[in-house]
Amino acid sequence: MTLSLADRCNVLAQGLLPQHAIARVVHALARTQAPWLKNAMIGAFVRAYGVDMSEAAIEDPTAYPSFNAFFTRALAPGVRPGADAHDVLACPVDGAVSQAGTADGERLLQAKGHTYTLSALLAGDAELAASFCDGAFATLYLAPRDYHRIHMPIAGKLVQMVYVPGDLYSVNAATERAIPGLFARNERVICIFDTSAGPMAVVLVGALIVGSIETVWHGEVRATPRRITRWRYDHVPMERGAELGRFNVGSTVIVLFARGRVHWNEAVRTGAHVRVGQALGTFQTATGS
Repeated sequence: MTLSLADRCNVLAQGLLPQHAIARVVHALARTQAPWLKNAMIGAFVRAYGVDMSEAAIEDPTAYPSFNAFFTRALAPGVRPGADAHDVLACPVDGAVSQAGTADGERLLQAKGHTYTLSALLAGDAELAASFCDGAFATLYLAPRDYHRIHMPIAGKLVQMVYVPGDLYSVNAATERAIPGLFARNERVICIFDTSAGPMAVVLVGALIVGSIETVWHGEVRATPRRITRWRYDHVPMERGAELGRFNVGSTVIVLFARGRVHWNEAVRTGAHVRVGQALGTFQTATGS
């Protein structure tokens, strides 16, 4: 695939930036509680991105104690009704479908002309990657204006979380076209669940100004020094629709399922806008579940 000069320049510039230093600065600014500064940042953000505050549990932007509290705001009750049928796969985020379909063996589609492997995405764990070969996957992009909490697509039991250090390239159409293996290069948090449809992975991918990634059971996920770090859990139960985690300033979620267990709706296609709780497809119960 031939890249435009703009795409090449964009990627080159990001590669030269001190990505993690920028993330640390954003992390600090997003948590300042100085009223004049946090209100200025929130107000500018609402205007720039046309944020619909009528959906928020707290509609007044100035009522949030920090920009991060505003950015990770809760929704008002009832604005995202969940799916009723037991075999429905619910959308975990508000956002847009970047890619969705079935893995080609171990290969996932990133963008036209670019694929990457399950093993690379899952921190080199070949055994874990084998669980998702030829399985359904969806890559969901969260724009700045979107609600930034992540929810369970189906009920499951948490068995493992993995922090993977990496780059912090921005995630958008340009970088997906220009950077091979983007999602397997960026910093990410991998959450593994046992479900009635078999194993499920929910991968939270960081980006250039993502101050941090949180999960509800751990809080901010960090490792010092920055290295692959794994946590094991004793099958902690989580219901469909329950909050799983959140992005403290934006990015992408990738969901993975075992072969033959999930069937996407026809509406789940590249560019489609989706919302939390929306039916993305159906799943089949794994034998013995």
